[in-house]
Amino acid sequence: MAETLISPGVLARENDQSFITSQPVQAGAAIIGPTVRGKVGIPTLVTSYSEYKNIFGSTFESGSETYSYFTSISAYNYFQNGGTSLLVTRVVSGSFTPATSTTIPTAIAATDASASFDVSPFHPSGSFTLNDITIAITGSPAPTNTSTTIFVSSGSSAANSAFSASVAITVSASVAPYSASIQYISASSAGTTLNLTYIGPNGLTGNSQTFTSGSTTTNFSGGSNTEAFSLETLTEGVIMNNDDAQYTDGSLPSGSVDNIRWEITSNDTDEGTFALLIRRGDDDRNFPVILETWNNLSLDPKQPNYIEKVIGNQTETVQQDGNDYYVENIGTYENKSKYVRVASVSYKTPDYLDNSGTFKPQYTASIPVNVSGNFSGATGDNIPSTEGNYYDNIDNSNTQGLQASDYDTSIALLNNKDNYQYNFITIPGLVQDGTNFASHSSTVTTLLSNCESRGDTMLIVDVAGYSSTVSSVTSNAVGINSSYAATYWPWVKTIDPDTGQRVWVPASVLMPGVYSFNDQVAAPWFAPAGTNRGVISNAISAERTLPQSTRDTLYKSNVNPLATFPGTGVTVFGQKTLQKKKSALDRVNVRRLLIELKSFITQIADTLVFEQNTVATRNEFLNQVNPYLSSVQQREGLTSFRVVMDETNNTPTTIDNNELIGQIYLQPTKTVEFILLDFNVTSTGVTFE
Repeated sequence: MAETLISPGVLARENDQSFITSQPVQAGAAIIGPTVRGKVGIPTLVTSYSEYKNIFGSTFESGSETYSYFTSISAYNYFQNGGTSLLVTRVVSGSFTPATSTTIPTAIAATDASASFDVSPFHPSGSFTLNDITIAITGSPAPTNTSTTIFVSSGSSAANSAFSASVAITVSASVAPYSASIQYISASSAGTTLNLTYIGPNGLTGNSQTFTSGSTTTNFSGGSNTEAFSLETLTEGVIMNNDDAQYTDGSLPSGSVDNIRWEITSNDTDEGTFALLIRRGDDDRNFPVILETWNNLSLDPKQPNYIEKVIGNQTETVQQDGNDYYVENIGTYENKSKYVRVASVSYKTPDYLDNSGTFKPQYTASIPVNVSGNFSGATGDNIPSTEGNYYDNIDNSNTQGLQASDYDTSIALLNNKDNYQYNFITIPGLVQDGTNFASHSSTVTTLLSNCESRGDTMLIVDVAGYSSTVSSVTSNAVGINSSYAATYWPWVKTIDPDTGQRVWVPASVLMPGVYSFNDQVAAPWFAPAGTNRGVISNAISAERTLPQSTRDTLYKSNVNPLATFPGTGVTVFGQKTLQKKKSALDRVNVRRLLIELKSFITQIADTLVFEQNTVATRNEFLNQVNPYLSSVQQREGLTSFRVVMDETNNTPTTIDNNELIGQIYLQPTKTVEFILLDFNVTSTGVTFE
C-alpha cells in the first residue's frame, strides 16, 4: 500500500531506477590471415592470446628458418594492449582436410592377422602370439619361445597395423649356440615390411635388418577392425598427422606442439563408461601434456553423457549460394571440444544398464579398451613448395606463401553482419597498391566495399609495402575515398613474441593494439593517437623517422603518420579516415563513434521488430536509447543529442505501412589536433591584466 501524507511532515520515498536491461552484444576486432593450424575459412572467436595459440598455433619452419605470420603478431599485440575479443579467419592456399584417429579399439575379438618370417641363418624357427596377432618364425632347429605376452590392443586390424599401441614387441629365443632378441620397430599398414632389430649369432649385437620370406617381403594379412568410435581433428592440414611408431618412451617422431594424440582411460564395463584424453602431440608416457579431459563418456545414445552429445560431431564448411556465403553445419551436436569432433560411433550401447542398474553382458566388449593413439590422413600443407615471402619481403604474388585471391571467400563470408559482428578489421599482408601490389588491390577494394555496405565496421588498410617512397604512399592513399577506412605509415620494427626475432611489419599489424588500448583507457570515440593513447608500446623503431614537413605531406593525403619522438618512441600522430570530403566523418574517432552508436542502437531496435506499433513500443525504444546516449555524452563522446520517435514522424500513414521511424540527431565531440600558442614579448613596465 502506497504511503501518503495526511498531516504535515516529510515523506521519503524510493524509486528503484537501477534495473539493468540486457546490453546488446559489443563486438571486438576481426583479422583475416594465415595461421599455423585451425579450421580453414571458419571465423573463430578467441578472447586471449593463449587461446589463440591453442587453436591457431604460433611459429612454423620454412626453408630451415622459423617464422610467425602477421596474424599471430597482430593477435598478440591486440590482446597485450587490452583487447577482449578477436574474430580470426584462417586463410590457406589449396585444399585442406582434417586428420582421423588411428583405431580406437574395443574388446571385441578380431580375426587373427599373421605373417611368417624366415630369419635363417640368424635365428631358429618358431612362432609366438601377441593377443590376436600370430607371428611365425621359420628355420631349423626350432627355438624355445621364452617371450612374455606384450599388450597389443584387441581388435586391431592388419590395415591399421595393430602395433601402434605397443612401445616394443620383444621375443627371446635360445638354442645353443644361437640367441636372438627380436624387437618390433614399425609395421604401419598391410603391405609394409616388418622391421626387426635382433642380436645375432654368438651374441653379436648392433645389427638390424628387414626380414623377408625368401626374396619376397612378408606382410601381415587377415585381421578385422573392431573400432569403437572415430575422432577427427578440427584443424585441417598435414601438420596434424603423427601416425608413426612410438619411441620407447612413448613419444612420437612426428609429434609436435601443433598436433594432438588421443588416449582412452578409466575403462569401466560395469558402468559402460570411459574417459578420453586429448594430449599434445609432442608429449611422452612419463610427461603427458593433457589439453582436454572428457570424463564419464558413454556409447549409449540415450544417455546425456553419450560421446557425441558431450564432445560434438559437427563439421563446418563454407558454402556459396549465388552471391551469399555461409557456414553449413552438418551434424546433430555442437562441437564443445576445441580440438576434435566425433566422426562416427561403430559400437553403440543403447540402454547399457537395465532398470536395476545392471550392465547388459552383450555390450561390455563394445567399450573401448585403455589405450592411446594418434592421427593420420590429413591433407594440405601451409608451407609452399617454394619458400614463402615473409615480413618485409612480401610481394605481389607471394605474401606469406599466399596470393590475394586466397582471401576472397573469407572476405565474402565476413560480409554477413548478422552472423559476424566486429568494430574494425585488418588483413595484414595485403596492400592497396595498384602498382607494386596490383593483385592485392581488387581484394582490398572488395573488403572496403563490404565495410561500407555493413556500416558497422571500418578497415585498417596498408597502402604501401616495405621501403616505399612518400610519394607512392600518398598517391596510393589518394586513390581511396571512404570514411570506413584509415591507413598508417611507415612500417615498424617489432619483436615477434614467439620467435624473439626483430621483424618488420606493416602498420596494420600493430594498430589493432593501439585501438584496443584506446578503448580500454578511454572509449572508441576518443582519438587513438597522440602521446596519451597512440604510443605503440611494442615498437622498436619505425622504418623512417618522419620530420614535420613529411608528416604534413602525409596528413594532407589522409595518411596517418607514425612519428618517432625522443623519450616517447613510435607514436600514432594522426587520426584521419580516407574520406576526401571535409566533414566530421573524416576523423577516426567520429567514424568509430558512429559505428558504436549504430551497432548498439540497432540491436535495441531489433527487439521491437514485429511488436505493436503503439506509443508503448516507441517509449520502450526511447527509454533505452536516451539513457545510453546520455551516458555517451557524459563520457565526452557527444556534445548534445536528440531522439525523435513520436507522432510527428510516425504518422497514421507511416503506421499503416508497418513502419516505425526514429530520428537521432548527434553532435560528436571534436578532438584537438592543432594547438596555436602566441608568445607575446612586451616592454618592461607593461602590466599584465
